[in-house]
Amino acid sequence: MRNPVPACLPALLLGFAQLAAQGLEFVSPEFAEVAGQDARVETIAAGLQFTEGPVWIDSAAGKPGYLLFSDIPADIIYRFRPGDTLSVWRSPSGNSNGLVLDASGRLVSCEHGNRRVGVSSGPGPAATLCDSYRGLPLNSPNDAAVGADSGIWFTDPPYGIKAGEQRQPANFVFYLPPGQKEPRAMVDDFDRPNGIVFSPDKKVLYVADSGRPHQIRRFRVEGDSLSETGVFAVISPGGPDGMCVDSSGRLYTSAGDGVQVFSPDGKLLGKVLTPEVPTNCCFGGDGMRTLFITARPNVYQVRLKVRGLR
Repeated sequence: MRNPVPACLPALLLGFAQLAAQGLEFVSPEFAEVAGQDARVETIAAGLQFTEGPVWIDSAAGKPGYLLFSDIPADIIYRFRPGDTLSVWRSPSGNSNGLVLDASGRLVSCEHGNRRVGVSSGPGPAATLCDSYRGLPLNSPNDAAVGADSGIWFTDPPYGIKAGEQRQPANFVFYLPPGQKEPRAMVDDFDRPNGIVFSPDKKVLYVADSGRPHQIRRFRVEGDSLSETGVFAVISPGGPDGMCVDSSGRLYTSAGDGVQVFSPDGKLLGKVLTPEVPTNCCFGGDGMRTLFITARPNVYQVRLKVRGLR
């Protein structure tokens, strides 16, 4: 005799179907701490070219906060302010990719076209933080993170240059100490280092490899030195790109099916599904509880239960 079907099962299946329609996939019950039943993925920008590098700018002088993000081939940094229309914030942008705020609140931009890491205090042209290593031009800085000492850590794959233009002997993960112009090469064995983000206490550095391994590696940070602690996660489908963390240390990474959410010990908890393959993500909005997702021509948002970090 077969076991009778629990009376609650149809309701549970309907609930999961509804959550999938809202753009959520629960892999573990712990994902309920991240996303509520009312969470829904919404489009906030569409019809662009290739969006990347989202970063939230807090409100100032009575004005509401806003999101900045790059459109790499369009050579534009856009501004999205909730309740307002999308506007151009900087053009040209040096074909900027990753964006992050430094310890002083200035915008740090990884610029493919200029093959540099730039810095600015507003929408005007950026100044150069660094553009070479050992006398040779950088590849095409991709993404950046700010360490506990305010130094800039960034990845330098060749995605933004043509074949034959690479002058660096490897695709490095770099560290730029505060006040210096010459970065230090910290890791040289990545295929395509891409997204980079710190844990909340700044003691752990996560670096995505969007090349052949499709994995996220984890490093212990001790001052200005790194010691690798192993592979944090292998991403499938697709591979990892941009990443962010929440205040509890969960890691959010772009993947082939959306943004995948991992516990601090590398357990997959759930997914925020997107129609296109996402490129990056960040937290912002009221209480830093909105997850913004850049996904090729479109940008999405979803309100979560957790508080995110930059």
